[in-house]
Amino acid sequence: MWEKATSVSKMSLKLLSFFLCTLTAPNLTGKIGEDTWLPAPQNISMLSTNMKHFLTWNPVIFQGETVRYSVEFQGEYERDYGNESWIPTWECSLITATVCNLTEDISAPVPYNLRVRAHVGLRRSEWGILKGFFNPLTTSLTPPLMKVIADGYHLLVELEDMGPAFQFCVLYWKKGQESRMQQKVVKEVRSVVHLDIMEPGADYCVKAQTYVEVINRSSSFSQTQCVRTQGGRSMGLVTILILAAGFAVAALTLPFLTWKTSKIFQYSCCPIAVIPDTLKISEPPSHLILCGSEEAEQCDLMVPVMPSEEVLQLWIQETL
Repeated sequence: MWEKATSVSKMSLKLLSFFLCTLTAPNLTGKIGEDTWLPAPQNISMLSTNMKHFLTWNPVIFQGETVRYSVEFQGEYERDYGNESWIPTWECSLITATVCNLTEDISAPVPYNLRVRAHVGLRRSEWGILKGFFNPLTTSLTPPLMKVIADGYHLLVELEDMGPAFQFCVLYWKKGQESRMQQKVVKEVRSVVHLDIMEPGADYCVKAQTYVEVINRSSSFSQTQCVRTQGGRSMGLVTILILAAGFAVAALTLPFLTWKTSKIFQYSCCPIAVIPDTLKISEPPSHLILCGSEEAEQCDLMVPVMPSEEVLQLWIQETL
């Protein structure tokens, strides 16, 4: 009788175990049954750097199924005046990624509750809730990326554009004179920022930190970067030599250019007429013979006529 009762009890336990396994385990095809339990996302955490907030969690994996996720948040107003309601983030509704950008949704400096759930078809898991509150005031601030430039005697710095909420405190000084450190607050980053006029041949150093007025917090300072002024004494000596050479060349060429210019103006405005030698009279005549119309015959007798051969020979001699 005892053995019979024992065997009945064992049979009942086997049936109960089989029934429980049927309810909790997925079927052999890998599909999710209507009564299959869907686990909630685990290891939910918030990554917040430079006022950018990202909620992350571990993926929920089911063979052959696409798992989607939805995220909701609850601020101070919802807890105190909104009957502890939750607000869905439409950018992170039924997404397949395991990260959600909440930067635009939780911008107020108040504590937030955050939760995420998994979806497979029409089934939904329980909510996975972030442990503790998240406050944007606790965001991690990093120093800005920067580049220090020496442009001639001008000290310039390029700063990373981190957004409209960020300002920068820039410290700069002449190397070896840290006690005379100067400060410049940069509220808008456009291109390069002019810091100071440097002394020739000197080294200047710069470092910067990030500041967010909304949360009244600053980052640590960046690594110090130093640059040296181009030039110095050697540059000044080269400049002096170049200027001296220029003055010397100008002093030598200026008189020649002045003389040449005057000659050009002289011949252009008042040219000199040169009489050919053939038209010049070598010896002035001893007397001038005037002949009237009535004494034509006497004039012909008085004027000596030279043969053409002698005229040609005389012209050649004059020409040579």
